[in-house]
Amino acid sequence: MIEATSCGGVVIFRGKILLLYKNFRNRYEGWVLPKGTVEDGEDFKETALREVKEETSADASIIKYVGKSQYTFNTPTDTVVKDVHWYLMMAGSYYSKPQREEYFRDSGFYKYHEAYHLLKFANEKQILERAYGEYIDLKRNNLWGTSKYY
Repeated sequence: MIEATSCGGVVIFRGKILLLYKNFRNRYEGWVLPKGTVEDGEDFKETALREVKEETSADASIIKYVGKSQYTFNTPTDTVVKDVHWYLMMAGSYYSKPQREEYFRDSGFYKYHEAYHLLKFANEKQILERAYGEYIDLKRNNLWGTSKYY
């Protein structure tokens, strides 16, 4: 068994969530949240910000940690157990551009209910629910987009 760690973001701008559409040789297709593997010397926040920037070209800032998800998958030689640490992030605009080298074919910001139904994986839907709940609480308390919170 191999253990791996990734970090990613639930990126929000004006109430909409940033998603990526991945299509790898028509075997892997679906909408996902931006995330990627921790590199040597990086902390989790640095990884999350770097991966969001690399995969979407979006400029985002971290608001808060929203939790960890875990899943397993099989390779031809082993089983990988992956932990993913997630951050609620705020984007500076609606701009995004999918990273073609990683087989992302589309990206965009979607309303919560659209994003929830588009996401391919249940664990990402759970993280989206948690992060969006945090976003709503911050908005309700007039803390979203201010330096009072972060």
